[in-house]
Amino acid sequence: QAQYVESGGGLVQPGESLRLSCASSRSIAATFVMAWYRQAGGKQRDLVASIVISNGNTNYADSVKGRFAISKDDALNSVYLQMDNLKPEDTAVYYCNSQPPGTRSSWGQGTQVTVSS
Repeated sequence: QAQYVESGGGLVQPGESLRLSCASSRSIAATFVMAWYRQAGGKQRDLVASIVISNGNTNYADSVKGRFAISKDDALNSVYLQMDNLKPEDTAVYYCNSQPPGTRSSWGQGTQVTVSS
């Protein structure tokens, strides 16, 4: 199964932007849907955005609609998450995986996003 490496997180102020990257160890063309998830301290891991690999159709959680954009690069086996107008409630560790996600071992370390003034 594929494994994923996330990067691009950091500490930003409210209203600023970040672009997260996710590199897959296998071709994402073999995956029907790729997604970004996030997990805030002590809470469950939630789906943030997803993209259908074959046609690029996207879907977003209500809390990020209009602010986040998921994209992909098939040649680089990578998925991205552009996050604009960040809010403190976006603070979390962000992960990528297939949707539905693979087994526990498929999860990467994630990348920490902290939004604070």
